[in-house]
Amino acid sequence: MASVLDSVNQLTQIVGQNRLELLLFSLAGRTEKFGVNVFKVREVLLCPKLTSMPKLHQSVVGVSYIRGQTISVIDLSYAIGGKRTQDIDRSYVIVAEFSRSVQGFLVSGVERIVNINWDKVMPPPQGMGKNNYLTAITEIDGGIVEILDLEKILDVICPNDMEVSKELIEESVSHNEKQQQIAEESGEEPIKRKILIADDSTVARKQVEKTVTSLGYEVIKAKNGLEAYNILKEYAAKGPLTDQIGLIVSDIEMPEMDGYTLSAKIRSEPELAQIKVILHTSLSGVFNQSLVKKVGADNFVAKYKPDELAKAIKDLMVVYDR
Repeated sequence: MASVLDSVNQLTQIVGQNRLELLLFSLAGRTEKFGVNVFKVREVLLCPKLTSMPKLHQSVVGVSYIRGQTISVIDLSYAIGGKRTQDIDRSYVIVAEFSRSVQGFLVSGVERIVNINWDKVMPPPQGMGKNNYLTAITEIDGGIVEILDLEKILDVICPNDMEVSKELIEESVSHNEKQQQIAEESGEEPIKRKILIADDSTVARKQVEKTVTSLGYEVIKAKNGLEAYNILKEYAAKGPLTDQIGLIVSDIEMPEMDGYTLSAKIRSEPELAQIKVILHTSLSGVFNQSLVKKVGADNFVAKYKPDELAKAIKDLMVVYDR
C-alpha cells in the first residue's frame, strides 16, 4: 500500500499532460474494476476506526478523524446500489478531495495506478438509463474499468445549493436588457450569444445550466470535450463564432477529449480562438491561475459555488458589450 500512496503523491504533481492517472479499486460483491482520478485522491489507508452518528445518510457508514479533520466515510458499493461492505476492518478508505469537500470512500480493495490517454476513455454505453452512476469507461489489460460519477453520488448524499443570488441575477438581466436597448437604438439587430457547457457529469451539467439560464443566457450542452469541439466547429462554419457563442464552461475530466486539450485546440484555431473559456472542475486541490493561463483558459472556477461561477461568466461576457 505504501507504493500506491507514493505514486499518488508523485502523480498529483503532474497536470496538463493530456493523460489520466487512475487508481484502480474493487467493490464488495462486484467482479468488475473501478477507477478514480488520482488528482482527487489525498491518500489511501486501511479503514480507520469509525464513529456512528445520528441522522447520517444510509450510505455513510460513519465518520473518522483523519489528519486533524473529521471526515464522513461513504460505503461506495452501497451508494451505487450494490451490497453493503461487510468486512470493514479489512477494507480500505480512499480519502478524496473534490467539489470543495473532503470525504472517504470505503472500498474492498485497492490495486494500482495506471496511466492512460484521455482519448482512450469513452462515455458509458447508451441505454443505461439516468439512474446509473457511471460517467465513463476504459479498457485496462483487456478488461473494462468503470469510472464513477462521484459528484452525482455526493450530490445524492449531500445536495448542493444551486441557486444564484438574487442580486447577481438582477444585475445580469438588467445589463442584458441595456445592451439590447443600445443595439435597437442604433438600428442594429441585438446579438443573443449562447453559452456552451461541456461536462460528462449529469449533475454538473444541470448545476451549470441552472446558473447560466438564471443569468438570461441560452445554453448548449455537450457531454465531453470532443463533442464540444465539434459543436464549436459547426457554429464557426456558419459565421463568426463569437456572434453566436460567447463563452464555454468546460470541465477538465472528460472522456474522449479533456478540458485541457479542448482549451488548447480552441486557442490554436483562428476561427475559435476568440471565444472565452472557463475551466470548471471539481479538482479544486491541484490547480492555480498560472496553470489556467498555460492552457489558454480565461478563468478557473472550482465546483460548485453558483455565485462564483455566475460572477466569472458576467465578467467575461462584458467583452462583447457595445
